Amino acid sequence: MPPMISVKNLSKTYKSGFQALKVTNLDIDKGEIFALLGPNGAGKTTMISIICGIVTPSSGSVTVDGHNIITDYRAARSMIGLVPQELTADMFETVWSTVTFSRGLFGKWPNPAHIEKLLKDLALWDKKDSKLMTLSGGMKRRVMIAKALSHEPSVLFLDEPTAGVDVELRKDMWQLVRNLRDSAVTVILTTHYIQEAEDMADRIGVINNGELILVEDKDELMHKLGKKQLTLELHEALNEIPAELAEHHLMRANDGAELIYTYDSQAPRTGITGLLTDLAQAGITFKDLDTTQRSLEDIFVDLVRRDG
Repeated sequence: MPPMISVKNLSKTYKSGFQALKVTNLDIDKGEIFALLGPNGAGKTTMISIICGIVTPSSGSVTVDGHNIITDYRAARSMIGLVPQELTADMFETVWSTVTFSRGLFGKWPNPAHIEKLLKDLALWDKKDSKLMTLSGGMKRRVMIAKALSHEPSVLFLDEPTAGVDVELRKDMWQLVRNLRDSAVTVILTTHYIQEAEDMADRIGVINNGELILVEDKDELMHKLGKKQLTLELHEALNEIPAELAEHHLMRANDGAELIYTYDSQAPRTGITGLLTDLAQAGITFKDLDTTQRSLEDIFVDLVRRDG
């Protein structure tokens, strides 16, 4: 099956000489949830803006379900719903008219039943006759999502959709995203809440300094790069780690009451046996131990730090 989105040799350099996006290649499958992660200014919004036809690329091409975003703009753009970071709407219009008008912009026939379902799914139905200017920030964000879905797109872009919104909206939104995936809608999201990407995404892309430095299946990424940590709760706190334990690269925690050892659970040897032996020889005893898996956030920070 051909990809829903195909990005080939895409780049963007502005007249000032600033290269916002280096040469990028990426395919995203139909019905996939793809999370694009990166620090501020990394190039996430530039890439999304090009794919959505808002920014013209310096080189390369983008197709959406086979439609070129430049030479076949109307067909390509009609397949895309975009929820931007900024709240952009006529604040004097009602929720119902705003979402209905957005559907009409894409040449779709009126479908009150679809609009009603959208507003109910996003807990906006009781606000349908309210003007946008009277809504809270979270409610306005819900309206942006409804606008993006009004014309029944095959692809939905969520650019930092939960920045500054309440936990309830976050839960509602991700349930909506799951429902969209079940109906074969492709979802691309950027987020600062990496836990969301870990919970939701099928694949992860990491972008930094305008370069897509990694694209990986989420589970495979966690398997390959997710190290484990062994936390030892000591009988007596340490003011410093003895020199004879230096090779284990231990970290003090909880004012020296704990020692943390990081290891690769997939390696032939974890080094735990040697660590415990060296601790005993150093006269350091512990009363409890615990192991935890590194999170996607830990992996992301390491990747960006390494690339920088």
